[in-house]
Amino acid sequence: MGKTETAFLKNHDLAPLQGGAVRYELRPAKRPDGSVAEGLFNAWITLDNQAQYNSYTTEMVKAVILAFRAASAARDVSCVVFTGAGDKAFCTGGNTKEYAEYYAGHPQEYRQYMRLFNDMVSAILACDKPVICRVNGMRIGGGQEIGMACDFSVAQDLARFGQAGPKHGSAPIGGATDFLPVVSGAERAMAACVLCEPFSAHEAYHMGILTDIVPALKVDGKYVANPLVETQRVYDEFGRIAFGKSKTGAELQQGKELMKKGKVDLSMLDAKVEELCAKILLTFPDCTTKTLEELRKPKLDAWNRNKENSRAWLALNMMTEARAGFTAFNEGSKDDREVDFVLLRQKLAAGEGWAGGLHEAIQPHAKRG
Repeated sequence: MGKTETAFLKNHDLAPLQGGAVRYELRPAKRPDGSVAEGLFNAWITLDNQAQYNSYTTEMVKAVILAFRAASAARDVSCVVFTGAGDKAFCTGGNTKEYAEYYAGHPQEYRQYMRLFNDMVSAILACDKPVICRVNGMRIGGGQEIGMACDFSVAQDLARFGQAGPKHGSAPIGGATDFLPVVSGAERAMAACVLCEPFSAHEAYHMGILTDIVPALKVDGKYVANPLVETQRVYDEFGRIAFGKSKTGAELQQGKELMKKGKVDLSMLDAKVEELCAKILLTFPDCTTKTLEELRKPKLDAWNRNKENSRAWLALNMMTEARAGFTAFNEGSKDDREVDFVLLRQKLAAGEGWAGGLHEAIQPHAKRG
């Protein structure tokens, strides 16, 4: 296309990209041999809120939507890489400080927020380019949900995965209950979403929610597999597969000592992401987009069927369990961020309503007092 024609290309972005805690960067696309494909790029969208483990605020959600729209419309973008800053977390979900201090007790406000959240997930699922989640650290709660909305996920093997809803006053209906049964089956989805027990990158790969995993811990200049989990297919004392499970006892202590000796290096993660981008570069763009659209349908069908009902329920829940759960997480101590679940169930069984002192009675400070 000549210069004259290029000057008349229309801009399809809804609004100018925002800066701040979401970075949008174009990095040169490379062929499999490492050479640069001139004039072509991969768009990197980075959540940059490291102090709060890259949890997304309302403003960040809006920025992510705009960034995905821009990447989707960019004629020179081949792939989108969605990641987080640092090496501790990809994303731990919604910003619980903002939830507790602004949205708790205000369902109408949270309903508006959830419109933005739904639009963020939909923007990922509707992107005209392949979306790769570069899992640089924890992918928990809403972070797991936006990660599963991506087409591919490549993780460093120290990363942890999981849901947190029923432990902190919510339900994982921002995508987890839609995507996990499709990706890993109903039984594993049930365990992940209800029990809220985090699992390793090795388990996530075994479950089918990761395209690939790479080591990130370097000890004496050499990469080693995550020393805190079983990285081989072994069986525990009950005959159950222990692959990817956390080590215990002396083995766990040895793993922790090895962690102290090493340092996290995400070079292999970046190389694996670049490798995947390079493979996608050597495909027909429209055929790839159509393939993405077809393969996304099971996730999209579930998401579109449920997202509005989920939005309404999550808003109303801000008056009861979400208000209690997010308050506890925000105001509790580092080691005590959950309500007294037994006392809550006892009070509800006795007929006590949320309008009384139930909220305060089940908070962590009440347990300590």
